[in-house]
Amino acid sequence: MSLFRVATLLVMCGIALSAVGKSGTPQNSATKEAAQPDDIPKSMAESVSGTLQFAEWNFIGLAEAMPEDKYSYIPAVGKFDGVRSFGEQVKHVACAQFAFFNEFEGKKPPEDCEKGGHDPAKTKAELIKYLKDSFDYSNRVLATLTANNALGRIEGRYAGPNTKLGISVVAVWHITDHYGQLVEYLRLNGIVPPMTQKYGVKVR
Repeated sequence: MSLFRVATLLVMCGIALSAVGKSGTPQNSATKEAAQPDDIPKSMAESVSGTLQFAEWNFIGLAEAMPEDKYSYIPAVGKFDGVRSFGEQVKHVACAQFAFFNEFEGKKPPEDCEKGGHDPAKTKAELIKYLKDSFDYSNRVLATLTANNALGRIEGRYAGPNTKLGISVVAVWHITDHYGQLVEYLRLNGIVPPMTQKYGVKVR
């Protein structure tokens, strides 16, 4: 057999093996996907609630990590004139969660959430309970979000007019916005946020 024919056979074998490998890849991928039916959200509500609950868990961690005697803390270094204290931030977030999802349900939201609303919570324990209650409520309401009602119109002074899906996304954003602010409050008091302690990454 000539070298030319040997070379030709080797090339043809290589092409055949490559084709077999490529044809097998989608099948393996499909099999893997079929074996993991629960790896993505199964509904409109779950598509938002996973991120919402993650944000809530992180925020509660901050609230619990700050000592009670620091709930009145306002940063003194930098430009922090007129900002909320740590406790006022927690109360504001709780009130806002009730407000967003009151609007979702077509109910009248609490007034003056910018100042924490009218809930009497003052101590750390009371504020954390208020916060957890607001998160429990928001998750119950969010569970009613569907593909059919997602674009339903909502009204209200808190991020309205909007859609039910839109106000739900705003609720997630709002928690993360204040989480970012309160990270500074904790660090200025020598406290590493619990989420960072758990999943810290060295960048230097």
